[in-house]
Amino acid sequence: MSADVDADVLVVGGGPVGLAAAIEARLAGLSVVVVEPRVGVIDKACGEGLMPGALTALSRLGVDPDRTPLTGISYRDHRRHVDHAFRGVPGRGVRRTVLHAMLLDRCAELGVDRVVSRVTGVDQGMTGVEAAGVRARWLLACDGLHSPVRRLVGLEAPVSGWPRRPLAPRFGLRRHFAVAPWSSMVEVHWGPDAEAYVTPIGKNEVGVAMLGPRGVDFATALASFPLLSRRLDGREPTTAVRGAGPLRQRTTARTSGRVRLVGDASGYVDALTGEGLRVGLAQARAAIACLDDGAAYERAWLAATRSYRVLTTGLVEWATSPARRAIVPAAQAAPWLFATVVEALAR
Repeated sequence: MSADVDADVLVVGGGPVGLAAAIEARLAGLSVVVVEPRVGVIDKACGEGLMPGALTALSRLGVDPDRTPLTGISYRDHRRHVDHAFRGVPGRGVRRTVLHAMLLDRCAELGVDRVVSRVTGVDQGMTGVEAAGVRARWLLACDGLHSPVRRLVGLEAPVSGWPRRPLAPRFGLRRHFAVAPWSSMVEVHWGPDAEAYVTPIGKNEVGVAMLGPRGVDFATALASFPLLSRRLDGREPTTAVRGAGPLRQRTTARTSGRVRLVGDASGYVDALTGEGLRVGLAQARAAIACLDDGAAYERAWLAATRSYRVLTTGLVEWATSPARRAIVPAAQAAPWLFATVVEALAR
């Protein structure tokens, strides 16, 4: 490959983490091209609750979504609940489309180039990498859970038997409803087989995300939460059901030559703790800081994801075991522990 390049950094994937990585590159004085096959604002299934740590990271990038305050997290089952209010600044409930539009505007303001294309091959040389007809010194794969780049560069790993026992694949669904939020907290309702996440995202709208096993149906899962079903009874859905999954993804490494995996493409545990964006933003920052040193990025990636991987893995193992019904009672019995975990994940 020629030493001549079209950009310093090629970002594959134009979702929030990919755009954040592009902004990081421009703030570092690097030229950047984002390759994404879809045009405009991209929507997908997600909880849409921004933790306080995510807001801090977005503010660094010059993005400040001013939407519905989120004051904490509430775990609930059919008999009891336990709440924790965030210490310090609250989070925010923000429609994914709103956040994506703001990141697109910031990229345009900073002069990020965009190419509408799909990556079907990655060609690495001594001095650069080429994909989708774009040549760059480094490539950041920010192309999501089912990253084609991860597969193309041989960094995909099987998930069977990880971490200590085989875990059934989990999937996510999301829909919005026209109803005034009844709480300023993100409510996590625990049912027999699924969890429902209720996020206030406007004066008259809430988002409801379902996490459950393969084949989970939104309406069927909703019916398993009587209190939530009553609150939404007769309320008009404002969006169609969107799905994502399987959620769990593994990688053998996060670097291959001049390629770095960032965000969900670098490996994912579960959406259970709601901090995917915070972790993805931290990875984007680390990737730009460590472009010249793959080993340094591996260390930074491990540090940025440690609390998420440990706490989320433990909670998912609990949630998919026969002891699932004990999660809310245990949190209620030890509110200090619940608060400690929420704060660790939020910041």
